[in-house]
This record gives sequence, structure tokens and C-alpha cells, in this order.
Amino acid sequence: MYGFSLYVISRGLLWQARAALLKGMIMVAFGIGVLVQVAVKIARGLPPTVEVMGAVGTLALAANLLCLVLLWRRRGDDINMRSAWVCSRNDVVSNAGVLVAGPFEALTEAQWDRVMAVNVKGVFLCTQAAVPRLRERGEGAIVNVSSISGKTGRALTAAYAASKFAVIGLTQALAHELGPMNIRVNAVCPGFLRTTMWLEGVAPARAQQLGVPQEEAFDVFVRQNTPLGREQAPEDIGEAVVYLCRADNVTGVALNVAGGVEMH
Repeated sequence: MYGFSLYVISRGLLWQARAALLKGMIMVAFGIGVLVQVAVKIARGLPPTVEVMGAVGTLALAANLLCLVLLWRRRGDDINMRSAWVCSRNDVVSNAGVLVAGPFEALTEAQWDRVMAVNVKGVFLCTQAAVPRLRERGEGAIVNVSSISGKTGRALTAAYAASKFAVIGLTQALAHELGPMNIRVNAVCPGFLRTTMWLEGVAPARAQQLGVPQEEAFDVFVRQNTPLGREQAPEDIGEAVVYLCRADNVTGVALNVAGGVEMH
């Protein structure tokens, strides 16, 4: 399963409303989320049909539909039909994440390709689709959601770490390239959030590593590895994204929101 969301918000909105909207969408994306099987289909040249699993929040659904429109138009070399919609907005936040946890020797090529297709290629495709519209407007802010695993690789998550390092590298390269166009590019690096991806994807491997029951793995891991001793919340990530969208003199930054677990 693949989680992917692209958010495009108008700079013309009042900042209070905009902050609430951004944080709300990110809360949904990190909380309920929408699972879409699209990035790998695109990578294979197949039509990006969608399978939505589980409960879906309205905001998250809208964000993902926009993402799929952009990806589809990108594949068809026909993004002009959505020009007015995209061109009326100049802040882009992309959040893509799928994770495989386990020993490196057990990692398959298919698993590796899946992680890279979603976590890296998804960000690439959506950003590339949005840049022409931001350039036309003469300004913009792009925020990519990476991870603390994109700064320090950790055991049992090799593919995920590699993909999130790539997101930070892409962010820094684009900050240099797009800066002269007045387009700022930054990343947010979340720490430990009580997400389905962590509880179902990471917890089994961490529980075995820590020697604790799976249902206790998240809390034990957070206490042992976070200086502040507490998990992060979706609101924390939303506030960081809002800051990077409005910080007109900040670009090329990968901002940690991780309770001190990552300090560089």
C-alpha cells in the first residue's frame, strides 16, 4: 500500500485560515490518510487508477485527487487543462511515505523499488508538474516531507532511510536551482509519530529488537531515543510546514520536528 498526498494552498488566504487548513490536512494525512496504489503504476507506465482503503477524510481525499490529476497530466504531457487551478496557488507541500522494516539481507528488489517509487519518484513527479506554474507566478514555496531517517540512517529501515536522504538531496538541489526564480524549497523531518505506518510497519521489528511486546514498542522506543521523552503529533508537523511556507528568507533547510532525537 502507498500513502501519497500533495497539497497546494493559496498565498492569498489569511494566514490563520491557511495555517488551520495546512495543519488540518497534514493531521489527516498522518492520521487517517488515504492509501493509493499510484506511484508504482506510473513507474510501470500503467494508468494511475486508485484504490482507496479504509476511512477517508474529506481534506485528504481532495489532496490526493489533486495529486493524481497532476501525475496523470504529467504522464500525458497535458497539464494545461489544470493551469488556472494550479496557477492560482503558489505553495506546494508533498508528503509521500511507504516503509519496509526488517533486516537488510531480507529486503527484496521489489520492496526497494516500491519504496523509491513512492517516496522519491512521487515527490519528483509532483514537484516537476508544479514548478512551471510557480515560475509563471514569480514566487512560490515547496515543502517536501522527509524524515529524521533522511539525516541519520537507522537499522532495519535501510530502504526508507535511503529514500528520505534522496528527498533532502532533491530539496537542496532545487533550492539552488529555483532560488533565482524566487521559489523556495525546504523539507520537514518528522520524528516519531504514532502512525499506522509505525505501529504496523516498524513496531514488529522494533519489538523484537527491544525485547518488548509489539504494543509497547513505540512508547519504549520513543522514551529511549528522544531527549524530550515524548512523541510528536501531526499538529507539530503542520506548524513546521506553515512556517516554511511563510518564511520568505528560508530555503534549502531540512527542519527537524523530532523532540531532539535528531540535531543536525
